[in-house]
Amino acid sequence: MATSRANKVSPRLQQIAKLAREAPGMVFTTLAHHIDIDLLLEAYRLTRKECAVGVDGQTAAEYAIRLEDNLNDMLSRFKSGLYRAPPVRRVYIPKGDSGKTRPIGIPTFEDKVLQRAVTMVLEAVYEQDFLDCSYGFRPGRSAHQALEALWDGFLQMKGGWVLDVDLQDFFGSLEHNHLRDFLDKRIRDGVIRRAIGKWLNAGVMEGRTVTRSQSGSPQGGVISPLLSNIYLHEVLDLWFEQEVKPRLRGDAFLIRYADDYLIVCAHEHDADAVMGVLPKRMGRFGLTIHPEKTRQIPFKRPFRGRPKDKVSFDLLGFTHFWAKSRKGHWMVKRKTSKGSFRRTVKRISMWCRIHRHDPIAEQQRRLTQMLRGHDAYFGITGNSEALQLIRHLTRNIWRFWLNRRTNNSRMDWATFARLLLRYPLPGVRTVHSRLRRPQRI
Repeated sequence: MATSRANKVSPRLQQIAKLAREAPGMVFTTLAHHIDIDLLLEAYRLTRKECAVGVDGQTAAEYAIRLEDNLNDMLSRFKSGLYRAPPVRRVYIPKGDSGKTRPIGIPTFEDKVLQRAVTMVLEAVYEQDFLDCSYGFRPGRSAHQALEALWDGFLQMKGGWVLDVDLQDFFGSLEHNHLRDFLDKRIRDGVIRRAIGKWLNAGVMEGRTVTRSQSGSPQGGVISPLLSNIYLHEVLDLWFEQEVKPRLRGDAFLIRYADDYLIVCAHEHDADAVMGVLPKRMGRFGLTIHPEKTRQIPFKRPFRGRPKDKVSFDLLGFTHFWAKSRKGHWMVKRKTSKGSFRRTVKRISMWCRIHRHDPIAEQQRRLTQMLRGHDAYFGITGNSEALQLIRHLTRNIWRFWLNRRTNNSRMDWATFARLLLRYPLPGVRTVHSRLRRPQRI
């Protein structure tokens, strides 16, 4: 049934994409008719069911009891303009290892489904417009593709000057009036624009208080990443490609993943010029560059000997640095960043402490999942040392907490070694290998 619905939905989205691709300057005034019960059912299938509830307290399981009735009712309200976007429920989660917290928003389940449906239609249009330098929250694109593009760019340019830019509270600073202007260039369907306006103005509920703002994208909303990509596509991507690069003396490229981005210039003069105008460009659209976290880094390939200063920077959970290969050639290497490494070890330690009384087989199964999940992201070429260290620390942590199951428990290294023979942990796996990467033609 799910495949049948997807088959009905896909040709319509493909037709929208084809039209958008063939007419890049076209403004779409009628798109809402593509959002019907089949698209909503597909959007429901793609929406995560295990998330926390929104302000209405309704779970996905409760919504599914009368699924088609609920979706038909929502569709009617959406098309007639009677749909009311509820505020998102604000909760706070830990922010790294700093002891601080950061707020996130939890929309209602129904809101997530409708936002998913609208996002599917808008993506069909905007995926034809977005540039290759953008990788975050886009269909068929990933963080690893961004890392590969960065690596290839460095090898081609033999390094360069890196502008490592940090935007302060981007998702909370996105100005609604500018976003509306950007949407006007492509989307003027009244039904869809009315829904987006309601989501932008829905506000945040904390306790019993609802606050609204004239800036920021819908917190936790399914549509929020797309709106953010539209914003930075206009503010940064197009500006860099069409206005900045033609004025530079040498090569330069941009890598952006959501609001994290790097600009790499072959010449220092170009890097100085871009850094000089970047704060003004961002400020024009309500965005602020963090003065302490933004850096201009000389990241040129060393020519002889070892580099005097070991220069590095972090992006997408990895530290990037110059080092020699086994054959003695200089190359950009990558390893798990210190922050990502600490968070992984802390998460494993906390799990082992809480679940130390669980059956050994269950602990082994869950630790295996965690390690394989870690490899699924951090298992890249050249990062085996950090992956091996994670294994080593995981074994130490597991033995430590097994040794504290009861006052009489005894888990010395000899006993633990025998346990590992029966309940082994998985070895390191390089999931994202450059050796297995398809050759570019």
